[in-house]
Amino acid sequence: MFQNGAGKRKIDKMSQKPKIIVICGPTGIGKTATAIALAEIFNGEIVGADSMQIYRHMDIGTAKPTSEEQSRVRHHMIDIVDPDEHFDAKMFAKMAREKIAQLHSRNVLPIVAGGTGFYVKALLYGLFHSDPVNMTVRNRLKQEAAEKGNDFLFQRLSRNDPQAAEKLHPNDIYRIIRAIEVYEATGKTLSEYHQSHQFGDNPFDALKIGLGMDRQLLYERINRRVDLMLGAGLLEEVGSLLDRGYSASLKSMQSIGYRHMSDFIQGRLSWEEAVRTLGRDTRRYAKRQFTWFRADSEVIWTEPSQIEAISGLVRRHLD
Repeated sequence: MFQNGAGKRKIDKMSQKPKIIVICGPTGIGKTATAIALAEIFNGEIVGADSMQIYRHMDIGTAKPTSEEQSRVRHHMIDIVDPDEHFDAKMFAKMAREKIAQLHSRNVLPIVAGGTGFYVKALLYGLFHSDPVNMTVRNRLKQEAAEKGNDFLFQRLSRNDPQAAEKLHPNDIYRIIRAIEVYEATGKTLSEYHQSHQFGDNPFDALKIGLGMDRQLLYERINRRVDLMLGAGLLEEVGSLLDRGYSASLKSMQSIGYRHMSDFIQGRLSWEEAVRTLGRDTRRYAKRQFTWFRADSEVIWTEPSQIEAISGLVRRHLD
């Protein structure tokens, strides 16, 4: 028996992939403001894709949406774990997909906004399945890091898998060890695994909008943002985290801003050097983000000030 038109339309609607909007780009470019503007226009809610905004108590240095911004539009995937809890892209993708399904069921537009490229990619296309963890190799690498320092392993990764090394900070020892572990245990680099997998899982109909501007203007924005963070109490925030018992060696505390303030508090850097390297490392991070997102041919690039044009893109995507 054939179904009537209304029933057929309902089935078609249910069989379609959920439409989502992705707002990506480098730090300091204005992703949050753009996402909020779109959410207010299109009845949306924001799903954060930032590997630092997931942490509680880390607000200033992560440029977390303010209470005023969160009161305007509901935000998800922020303040979900403590700074000493493990969290990775696999966990992010699972939780964010569940949140997007809930929003879709309520006819709310999911707007994914963030600058952690690997989180965005994991959400949209899934993660490849590498060989299980080799604890023998991992423990040996941890011992080498403890004896010879993070840079020793980073240089090894740079020789074995320069593509992976380019995307990592020399102090991101967790990911450095994981990349070397994959190479030593399988003979295949992490980058080769990524390329062969091609992130084939694809559950969403996504419009990807990249925000960009003249690099010098962006760097000026970043410098101002650093000044604002320091003025807002970044040093005090990091001091409070250390007082709570969170070690400066934690993965979360080794991130930009927190690492620099910890080094100052613990006497490893002067104030002038901490501020200088904070600005420098933030600009370098923005450059790496640009490189990551520029490699995605599906991203449509525009300036954050072009909200009317961006709204037109979203409207056509939804129609």
